[in-house]
Amino acid sequence: MTVKLTQQDIKRYNRNIWKVVIGGFVILILLFVSVGMGLFGALPTFRDLENPKSNQASEVIGDDGHTPLGSYYIQNRSPVTYKQLSPNLVNALVATEDSRFYNHSGVDFSRMFTIVLYNLVGKKQGGSTITQQLALNLFHERAHNKLKRFVQKMQEWITAVKLERHYTKDEIITMYFNTVDFGAYNTYGIKSAAQTYFSTTPDKLTPDQAAVLVAMVNGPGLYSPIRHPDNALHRRNFVLARMATEGFLTEGQVQEYQAKPLGLKFHRIDHNEGIAPYFRASIKKDIQKILADGGFTKSDGTPYDLDRDGLKIYTTINPQMQQYAEEAQAKYMRDLQGQFNGQWKGVNLYKSIPTFKSLLDRGMKLSDRYKSLKLQNMSDDEIQENFNTPDTLELFTWKGKIDTVMKPIDSIVYNKLLLRNAMMSMDPTTGYIKAWVGGINFEHFKYDQVVQGARQVGSTAKPFTYAVAIEQAGYSPCMQINNVPDTIYYDGTAWCPRSSPSETVPGMITLRTALARSQNWVTAHVMKDVTPIPVMQLIKKAGITTNVPPYPSICLGTFDASIFDMTGAYGIFANQGIWTQPTYLLRIEDKNGNILYTHHTGVKQVLNPQTAYVMTYMLKGVIQEGTGTRLTWKYGLTNPIGGKTGTTNDNSDGWFIGITPQLVTGVWTGCEDRDIHFRSTRMGEGANSALPIFALYMQKVYANPALGIKKNVDFVKPENVDIVTDCSVYNQQQQTSPAAPDKKLGF
Repeated sequence: MTVKLTQQDIKRYNRNIWKVVIGGFVILILLFVSVGMGLFGALPTFRDLENPKSNQASEVIGDDGHTPLGSYYIQNRSPVTYKQLSPNLVNALVATEDSRFYNHSGVDFSRMFTIVLYNLVGKKQGGSTITQQLALNLFHERAHNKLKRFVQKMQEWITAVKLERHYTKDEIITMYFNTVDFGAYNTYGIKSAAQTYFSTTPDKLTPDQAAVLVAMVNGPGLYSPIRHPDNALHRRNFVLARMATEGFLTEGQVQEYQAKPLGLKFHRIDHNEGIAPYFRASIKKDIQKILADGGFTKSDGTPYDLDRDGLKIYTTINPQMQQYAEEAQAKYMRDLQGQFNGQWKGVNLYKSIPTFKSLLDRGMKLSDRYKSLKLQNMSDDEIQENFNTPDTLELFTWKGKIDTVMKPIDSIVYNKLLLRNAMMSMDPTTGYIKAWVGGINFEHFKYDQVVQGARQVGSTAKPFTYAVAIEQAGYSPCMQINNVPDTIYYDGTAWCPRSSPSETVPGMITLRTALARSQNWVTAHVMKDVTPIPVMQLIKKAGITTNVPPYPSICLGTFDASIFDMTGAYGIFANQGIWTQPTYLLRIEDKNGNILYTHHTGVKQVLNPQTAYVMTYMLKGVIQEGTGTRLTWKYGLTNPIGGKTGTTNDNSDGWFIGITPQLVTGVWTGCEDRDIHFRSTRMGEGANSALPIFALYMQKVYANPALGIKKNVDFVKPENVDIVTDCSVYNQQQQTSPAAPDKKLGF
């Protein structure tokens, strides 16, 4: 049966259709208004748009003001500027995600209707512009509920329009690349992605590399070149084809790039990456304390978070010199460990080291494994059994970390017999620390020997006793003393040091020779003259922060000190008697370049310039005729260098501190526990265990003229030096008018 519609019916249907259309449109407008008013959730404010929130890594920067040493982060994200983006990246993104990016104002309505038609015929397509995707990245987590997602979509449209009003297209592109999540491996932002997947920077990405990364933006898991290389290759080729369609590449270029493999140079980044890891870990604690104590807050009143707020930390570390220091350590310590292992091969450790069992027990209880087992409520017997049951373990070796099967208790033995090493190098005039190597491998051994470790300093303390004698009594380096035992009575106690017969220089010797050959008896004789308190006072004024008791034995270095303090203390000799506070932090800036903190270096005159100069002459004697001569004959360093070796009881610690007019560098080597050490002084002395690392480091430093560390520069000689250093002149003076030095000294 056919129903014939009257004209009136048609008009009524048309009115209803228009009512539905208009009603729907009104509802849509009301929804937009409601969303805009924040009834479905707050929209970003103007301040939010000016300061979009995203976790940004804080960067530690070297002394050149731009080379990153490493980062602190929750999300490994470091922002870049538009100029740091390769045009290939921009072209790939626009071609693939939003070809009309430069022609719309945040929402591309013409594209939206096209996408609706595609979806109606079953071809699923995304309609979000780059600006809308940025809005989602900045301010939302993608909702899975369809109704919530619809409301969220409107929020994105409004936010996208606001973004377009407040930012240029280049700024939007840059913000987009800085906020994108590139999948696993803690890779956020294009800078991190370029480094992780291609070991390069965003400005150097080739078209095919850019295509791989742009392919990941909408499916970092699905198009991961590590987990799904076939998907990544297919998607990359699609991006390249789109670049040709939009005129960014020719067809010939596309075919060439599509024929190439993915070409990954995958390099997983974590907190252990980058140079100077010990330094970065140490300075992090200082920065957090500075920010907390200084009450620094962001514009919203909340405190700064070093792991999230994209701070810039400018330091004094020279990236090239730091690299040289780490390379010198790695090269020599590999050989030295071999020497050490050779001395202990086949030796029963329990018989040769009486405290070995207790050392192992303490090492076990300090281990992460022990703490974990304790948390599982295991008994001591169960833990002991666990440590004696073979397991797959990761060990550090100088040939790289290895996985092996062994008893956990044996791994503790292995680590106890590993030599440790630390090194610091600084400019004595500014106090700026140029290199900081806190240990042999930060991933496996977090303890920073530069600042955390205070070890007995041995003969590196001797120069302070001689300096007091020169300063207070005018002793000359040419003054001769009979090298025989000399007992010192102090506070009712008698003290006389030992001296190895094979290393004792017999007869009358000069003070310069005594220091150069590290003679204990002559040093004790000088201490007897000057008394302990003035020496202790000089050591403390030179920046030693640990306890230095005023006993005669401090002249031989029986007190403990850190590499940090000792290197800074030797700066007084190289810097005309001025102690300049060792400095490593210059300033802290927020992500917008506003300065939050600036460091000011402490300076004080500790010795007069004449004494400091004479001491440089004394310390050069160590290299020219004493325990540091291998610096010349083996390593070819014949320029003005002073220094002092140090070896402690039983060869537990080996030291060398070298000075030049432009650098002071301290090196220490020893085992974790002092009871484990070299079995012979020939190998354990500072000349063998520490000096070579200084030598290898300085060879590289001198070979790089760009660093400005010159070989032909000598220590500054002040005017009116009346301390005689020419021994022929001194001897003539003594023959004509001998004078006994004043024994009543004060400091």
